[in-house]
Amino acid sequence: MKTLLSVTVVLAAGLLPVRAATPVAAPPKLAVTIVVDQLRADYLVRFRPYFGEGGFKRLLEGGADFQNTHYRHSVTQTAPGHASIATGVYANIHGVVSNEWLDRDLWEQVSNCEDRDSLLVGVDAAEAGPALLAAKAGRSPRNLQAPTLSDQIKLRYGPNSKVFTASNKDRSAIHLGGKLADGAYWDEGGSFITSTYYRKELPAWVAAFNAEKRVQKSFGKTWDRLLAPAIYDAVQGPDDAAGETVAFGFTRTFPKVVNGGADKITNAFYTAFDNTPFMSEILGQFVERALVEEKLGQHPATDFLGVSFSQVDVVGHSYGPDSHEVMDSMLRLDRVLASLLNAIDRQVGLKNCVIVLTADHGGAPMPEHVQAIRPAIPAGRIKSAEFDAAGKKVLDAEFGALPENEYWFTRDGAGYHLRPSALAAKKLSADAVGRVLKSVLLKQSPIAAVFTRAEILAEPAEGDSILAMVRRSYYAPRDRDVVYVLKPYFMEKPNFGTQHGTPYNYDTHVPQIWFGAGVTSGRHVESVGVDDIAPTFAGLLGIPAPPQALGHRLL
Repeated sequence: MKTLLSVTVVLAAGLLPVRAATPVAAPPKLAVTIVVDQLRADYLVRFRPYFGEGGFKRLLEGGADFQNTHYRHSVTQTAPGHASIATGVYANIHGVVSNEWLDRDLWEQVSNCEDRDSLLVGVDAAEAGPALLAAKAGRSPRNLQAPTLSDQIKLRYGPNSKVFTASNKDRSAIHLGGKLADGAYWDEGGSFITSTYYRKELPAWVAAFNAEKRVQKSFGKTWDRLLAPAIYDAVQGPDDAAGETVAFGFTRTFPKVVNGGADKITNAFYTAFDNTPFMSEILGQFVERALVEEKLGQHPATDFLGVSFSQVDVVGHSYGPDSHEVMDSMLRLDRVLASLLNAIDRQVGLKNCVIVLTADHGGAPMPEHVQAIRPAIPAGRIKSAEFDAAGKKVLDAEFGALPENEYWFTRDGAGYHLRPSALAAKKLSADAVGRVLKSVLLKQSPIAAVFTRAEILAEPAEGDSILAMVRRSYYAPRDRDVVYVLKPYFMEKPNFGTQHGTPYNYDTHVPQIWFGAGVTSGRHVESVGVDDIAPTFAGLLGIPAPPQALGHRLL
């Protein structure tokens, strides 16, 4: 009877009048990902009263602000962060474990986007140093093991869409663009360059932009605060703070003359320039030019623009999140962002776009700042060589000294690769040696946790524990045999400045703001992840999410 009833209902339904399908809205003309390197979530609260109306405030007030967005991995660095934004997964799947890592076959450090078959394009041989002309300088997304949102756009629309990315850093532009980007550009020595992975020569408009020598024309320019110093004092504390960098011709205080401490352009000038907000301004100008020259938002299908501003990260490393330099960089970036949004509005119309703004990681307060506020809180700078020496001493005592010119391990960030030749010489397993090394490291007071390869691989990539976060950052073919995590407010930056790369809130908590077509404005306080960005974007664009994406669709 149930079967007969079901058939009757189906047949009856077939006799009903057919209702017209609800028209599907046209997909957005332009999808935009804006990343600000080392943009802590609290910066948008701390500096909001001093922003203009057209930049960050425009997105915050007109968009969906997910205020409790975190990375769920432990290695909070630029390359893994951008890869996770683009793919919707973490390094245990996308494979970008760090900004650089030890290649276990070559036994040497390699860049996350190194590709010796994809040489740089746009580098002036007369001006470039040997490093930029070497094969190791080649760049591509070959190390990225997971498809990106922009790859999905190209797979869906092919030549009817264009994917274009730009950044101050190679890794940021490359990972946002994925493997199918039409163009990815980053700056080196004052010029925007690419690699043969994308094209054999620069487009005429990029070459013309570089010929304007905007960076070099900034030589001797003075960087001073936009607002009265007393405002910065009230928000950030004193301009002259312990732990800040004194280098490349800058003191710890304003104003700063951008000359690298010399009367002519040297490498120190470029380092000094990279610390100034003028770098963000020139990247913004480059992207605005790209909007027009690449006709972004003017193609038959959805185009993709990825832009990543790196200067806040550079200046954050030098002066820390509580500095006048970081505050002024954010206020000036706000103006750059306003100009870029206006340019997108003129070119495409903001109502025809979907935009997300986020960050690749946060940043730790400087230990000196922590202890100045609350001396009882443990904080400090460490020298990792002391961990190395302690490990070698105990391994020698436990297993006997190694032959001459042999050594137990190679350091790689906050962890160690055990040397296969040393293990073979002593007829030992990596697990046995790793467990002894772990016991040594746990006795070092700045270290919070230590995990061996076997422990990490046995952990499901789920949950909020430190081990689960380490697991999400761990890609076995490229990763270490022993990994450690420092306690909060300790960093392997022995002299000055600050760092990131931990599973703590100051490194994991970043903004996620959606704006444009299909987005209803409002504040959201639920806990979400950066891995939710790619599937959310795909849903708003009406295309499949990246196939390995594990995040959830928001909105």
